[in-house]
Parts: sequence; C-alpha cells; structure tokens
Amino acid sequence: MKTPPESFLLFKEELRKAQLEKERLKKDYENKLADVNQELARLKEQIRSQQDMMRTTLEYASNLEVRLEQFKDEVNRFENQRKKSIY
Repeated sequence: MKTPPESFLLFKEELRKAQLEKERLKKDYENKLADVNQELARLKEQIRSQQDMMRTTLEYASNLEVRLEQFKDEVNRFENQRKKSIY
C-alpha cells in the first residue's frame, strides 16, 4: 500500500489540532455559560427577595396609614364628645 503524501499527513495533524482546540474552546464556553447562568440565578433570587421586602414594606406602610386614619378619627370623636359635654 502506498504511503500518503506528507502534505496530507501535515493537514491531518493540523485538523486534529484544530479539533482539539475546538473542543477546548467549547468546554471553556460551556464553563463560562454555566458561571453566567449561576450568577443569573443568584441575581434573580436577590431580586425576588428585594421584591418581597418591598411588598412587605408597602403592606406595613399601608397598615400604618389605615391605623393613623383610625387614630385621627378617634381623636376627632373624642374632641367632639369633649366639646359636647362642656356645653
């Protein structure tokens, strides 16, 4: 059997090196993508936590607002009763 030409062997070696480099780059890309996805998941969790905190704060503020209105009404009723009882 005839041996292949040297240029073919060189091409074959270069092709093998290119394939190895391609695999290495693919693994690097996949690792970086996994890191980015992990960071994205962490950021999503932080956003969810901040949204929950904001929701809780708004609910608390709304509750305080309602209680303040009730207190003002109570004070006004007390003042009205006091005025009526004096005269």
